[in-house]
Amino acid sequence: MRRLLPAALTAAALLLAACGTGGIPQSGTASQAATPPDDRLDTNATVDVRLVLEPTSLDIFGTSGTALDQVLLDNVYQGLVGVDTGAGDKIVPALASAWETSPDGLTYTFHLVRGATFHDGSPLTSADVVWSLQQQIAPGSKAVYGSSFTTVDTVSAPDPATVQVRLKQRDSFLLWNLTQRGGIVYRQGTDFATLDGAENGSGPFRLAQWNRGASITLARHENYWGAKPKVAKVVFHYIPEPNAANNAQLTGQTDIETAVDPTLLTAFDGNNAFSVLKGTTTDKFTLAFNGTQAPFTNPAVRHAIRQAINKQNVIRAYGAGTAIGSAVPPQDPWYEDLAAVDAYNPGNARKLLADAGFPNGLSLTLTVPAVYPAAISDVLVSDLKQAGITLTVQAVEFQTWLSKVFQQHDFQLSLVDHAEPRDLVNYTKPAYYFGYDAKQVQDWYAQARLAATDDERDALLKRVGRQITEDAATDWLLLVQTHTAVRAGVYGVPQNETSNRFSLSALAVAR
Repeated sequence: MRRLLPAALTAAALLLAACGTGGIPQSGTASQAATPPDDRLDTNATVDVRLVLEPTSLDIFGTSGTALDQVLLDNVYQGLVGVDTGAGDKIVPALASAWETSPDGLTYTFHLVRGATFHDGSPLTSADVVWSLQQQIAPGSKAVYGSSFTTVDTVSAPDPATVQVRLKQRDSFLLWNLTQRGGIVYRQGTDFATLDGAENGSGPFRLAQWNRGASITLARHENYWGAKPKVAKVVFHYIPEPNAANNAQLTGQTDIETAVDPTLLTAFDGNNAFSVLKGTTTDKFTLAFNGTQAPFTNPAVRHAIRQAINKQNVIRAYGAGTAIGSAVPPQDPWYEDLAAVDAYNPGNARKLLADAGFPNGLSLTLTVPAVYPAAISDVLVSDLKQAGITLTVQAVEFQTWLSKVFQQHDFQLSLVDHAEPRDLVNYTKPAYYFGYDAKQVQDWYAQARLAATDDERDALLKRVGRQITEDAATDWLLLVQTHTAVRAGVYGVPQNETSNRFSLSALAVAR
């Protein structure tokens, strides 16, 4: 949209943003104003949005990272079902208008919406759905979330508008997994190797341009099968530095600034040209131990590190957030507040280290993506020092973190924001970069997947959440509260869980 602010306001705003030391303002909005009627909207508008982390590839089938989901899921690509992040992650219709489950829980029947097409104009039919799910479960598949569908036995198309998924066993996670990228419907025969530079989704927007290192532009798909988007284009600008992002928002270069640094919110406080939306997230700043290597093979060392860190210090350094004590955020039905487990106790942390054979302390290295606030690492260095642990911080580019830590497992301690929703499954994978291997956790999780009722599933997953905490599988420094700055006159902005999906379907701009 890029409406410039008056010169005096711009100068004052820049001064505030440049300070970078403001406290956390109490202002902000819990909800947005209603979108005006269509005749008061600029349907030819371009909206500029600040995001933090750019995808390394646009191949959403075979490339990891929520930065891909954030831009492409719901917007360019769709699945049978979706998630309403504004309604507690309720599962809602998408390409399927309705579905039923058989009494034995082994057969799901989906009924497709009428008139759905891909961006190339070809009709989207049940054959495309069948083919897409078969690519997830095919032997040797490179699908990032292929393991989510191991319970699928067969996928069939009784007619062009109906899909039946037959399971080998009950799977209480199936519908949720279909809301994620593993449930995306591609055109039959899609060559996934081409997706990095081209797409053929069914969503309300199409990929218009990727200016690597700077921005991704999505344009309205004029022949979209559903409700037509109310804006013509959306440009995602990748601005990782918080002050630069604030300046871009305050000077009209962007209309929406996601993930505003909470310590810089004073720039918008009392400024009627903007509103600040507060939202829930699944962003868990996770301190990972390399569980396959000493000294982290000793549980006492892991507990000592957890007890040495004052989570409130971390939250103050970040600017906003909640201590949760496990990998489960409050919006998940199996949430339990476990912040009291391994509570801050530097004296006991020293004792645990001594009992583990380290009476003189430890020297450790933390590998962290440089995109995260250095203030968090500073707190870790300071707090761990009080327990006798000397911490060396190694800040790296995110791509380096992916290669070195996530893929090669070449690290001691790692700090990263795990933004994926409902990702307890990572603690059931011994080969995951945590190196955490607990048979009881794996069994409970498997039983939860087989559960006949939601209550049974939730009780089992609550056990999983507690066990990984009591085992000190990792440490969870804080659950992020997200802040989104929105220019006046912009409506329908996603408010919750904006780092893992950012639906543009309701976005609108006043004339």
